[in-house]
Amino acid sequence: MLRFEKWEGLGNDFILLEEELSPEQVRRLCDRHRGVGADGVIAVEAIQASRCRMIVHNADGSRPEMCGNGLRCVAAYMADRGASKAGAVVVLTDAGERLCRPVRQSEGCYRVSASMGVAEVGGVLETPAHAGATGRPFRMVRVGNPHAVSFAPFVSEDVEELGRAVDQLVEGGANVELCKIGDGGRQVEVSVWERGVGLTEACGTGACAVVAAAAGAGQLPFDEPIDVVLAGGVLEITVARDSWALTMVGPARRVFVGETLV
Repeated sequence: MLRFEKWEGLGNDFILLEEELSPEQVRRLCDRHRGVGADGVIAVEAIQASRCRMIVHNADGSRPEMCGNGLRCVAAYMADRGASKAGAVVVLTDAGERLCRPVRQSEGCYRVSASMGVAEVGGVLETPAHAGATGRPFRMVRVGNPHAVSFAPFVSEDVEELGRAVDQLVEGGANVELCKIGDGGRQVEVSVWERGVGLTEACGTGACAVVAAAAGAGQLPFDEPIDVVLAGGVLEITVARDSWALTMVGPARRVFVGETLV
């Protein structure tokens, strides 16, 4: 029997456990009809009381470099075990160390501020005509993992098809974000196709990539918190002008604790 905890951040849900599984085991657990059901599995290895390592596997068994919503869930998971007494949790990821500050809101519910490293805004990927629309530009951004961000007009029916197509255009795959800047220039609405998962309620690194791309293009301000509105809720993202350092603030919630056969 495998003991696990189910956590979610804006509907992006994860199975957290303290041992690493094979890709096949991950796929079985993430199956929403025959398994526990999740967007991914995260193995958490405690190193010290307020320091741990996270290893992420997507629902298809692949291993991404980073996961922002998963990071908040891991920080909250550690806080549940007393790590928050130190005021912060350091999480080692495949994209580097991330400093998190989880604040307990209620039983099993936290609000977490997390440093997300530095955004690397790259070139433009021009896509071929697709889904009945002309080719559109996607700005490539790395936030530990790769993202393709577009601010071209879109309709919700196109998100899955466009996301899948752009993901396959990038060597190694990429998360895909289709975006609309909100009125007032302090908000952006985002639909997400996540590499190795598909359509998701939210993507933490994707929210960071979107704000970085928009700030670099002069569409959103640096050094100010921006509300990123996703299907699962809102994340607050700030990009520092001088360093391009990213800060993410958002919720993490324990859904349930269980045991399952693997």
